[in-house]
Amino acid sequence: MILGISGSPRKKATEFVLSKALEMMSEKGYETKLFTVRGKQINFCQHCDYCLRNKECRIKDDMYELYDLLEKARGIVIATPVYNGGVSAQTKAVMDRCRALVAKDYDFFRGKIGMAIAVGGDRVGGQELAIQQIVTFYILNGIIPVSGGSFGANLGATFWSKDTLEGVMSDEEGFRSLRKTVKRFLDVLMRYEGRLGDNGKR
Repeated sequence: MILGISGSPRKKATEFVLSKALEMMSEKGYETKLFTVRGKQINFCQHCDYCLRNKECRIKDDMYELYDLLEKARGIVIATPVYNGGVSAQTKAVMDRCRALVAKDYDFFRGKIGMAIAVGGDRVGGQELAIQQIVTFYILNGIIPVSGGSFGANLGATFWSKDTLEGVMSDEEGFRSLRKTVKRFLDVLMRYEGRLGDNGKR
């Protein structure tokens, strides 16, 4: 299963773009699931170390729904709106709260494949900086990050929304970067599964 995580509190550009990415993957025969932070209760990590001692997060909220999905996922797509040149607070909370999963099982994420999408109100509004934050999360946790490659999708898929849903829908360059990134993501996922098997174990 490929899990898409929308880090936007609104049902607009970011969730729309992520849905389109998952549609492309579904067309290639993959099971997909979209999780959105919109309407969810996801509190901030307090770095209390409860998870290190008890192998679970002491904050019982909607993050537990996401924990179950992350365990089943072979691929992860995190999509964020750009807030002040970086990921949204909701996206950061999701990434920080994954500390509990790694505290329980250090290899929890090992071998999963990850890609990133960022949607900004300006053409150069911090999209690549936001993607770098997501890629850093992937690297730290053993997730294999995949970009769309050079000439248009260097770190991942980037969109210019002009702060409207209509703006992102008309962003042809953004969709080109998305197609490139989805293609490479699926290529890596298929090659990796073929080499290691569905569960990502050697």
